[in-house]
Amino acid sequence: MTTKLDSLWQRGRDFLGTRYAIMGGAMSWVSEHNLVAAMSNAGAFGVIANGSMPPELLEKEIIETKKLTSKPFGVNLIIMHPQLEQLIDVCKRQNVTHVVLAGGIPGSNSIKAIKDYGAKVICFAPSAIIGRKLIRIGADALVIEGMEAGGHIGPVSTSVLAQEILPHIREVPVFIAGGIGRGEAMVSYLEMGAAGVQLGTRFVCATECIAHPKFKEVFIRSSARDAIPSVQIDPDFPVIPVRAIANKATDDFTRCQLEVIEQFRKGELDKKEAQLKIEHFWAGALRRAVIDGDIEHGSVMAGQSVGMVTKIQPTQEIVDEMVAQAQDYIAEKQKRLCA
Repeated sequence: MTTKLDSLWQRGRDFLGTRYAIMGGAMSWVSEHNLVAAMSNAGAFGVIANGSMPPELLEKEIIETKKLTSKPFGVNLIIMHPQLEQLIDVCKRQNVTHVVLAGGIPGSNSIKAIKDYGAKVICFAPSAIIGRKLIRIGADALVIEGMEAGGHIGPVSTSVLAQEILPHIREVPVFIAGGIGRGEAMVSYLEMGAAGVQLGTRFVCATECIAHPKFKEVFIRSSARDAIPSVQIDPDFPVIPVRAIANKATDDFTRCQLEVIEQFRKGELDKKEAQLKIEHFWAGALRRAVIDGDIEHGSVMAGQSVGMVTKIQPTQEIVDEMVAQAQDYIAEKQKRLCA
């Protein structure tokens, strides 16, 4: 029997080829084959986070994912990766059906190379204007992600972006991301015209996720207010904001900026050297937290929905829970309308 929820995200389901229009947010060191396959097997759409992986490692990840699931899944590629063309070739060789291009506005050549072998291209749109440009150069779907999300963030909230973009872009499916932790929120965006949602933080504490137990423990005990964006000290030394759970490294980063800027002002470093020193502070920090369990000096990237992560659960249970919340919300709303 087709439910109201099925109808609301039918376009997203058809696009992804899944039971539920729930995309996995691509989280470096977290979204690898175990979690990706578990999400796809649960009826959602897992996405491998390529991050800085070389082509041979991405190919291995895709092969390992295929061993664990026969369901659709995608690959997220960072457009600034120096071997982007080779990574696209890997996706072609492995017949990856959906490629997500992240980290900026991709070139039309990259989009064409993916579409030419038959895959669908998904891009991030921080505004309606950029969304329309991406559609013109070939994007098959868009993700709009608000600043409530974990990791690298923009300046605008999910709810505002949804209002700016959803009423005006209907040509392709649009998925909403950032701060979504319950089924009720999914329904609200679907009713506004979204084709589906993208979730990352909610799945970090999945049983199948390989993140270090200490990393998961931080998620479970943290509230929304603990997930804060990194602070930029001086506008002359821009910092791309990253949302993560505050820890000792957060304070160390502030101190690092102050020290480096002071060195620059004293003439001990030129501007380029100073900027690189600030940017290199976080090198390897995410791996230290996720894999090694160094939750004090590593980067514990998390979205504000972390407050809704309360326990370790199987991926299937997380998906079922959110779908049940969505269905209950729709039923309750219908009951109120009929009263």
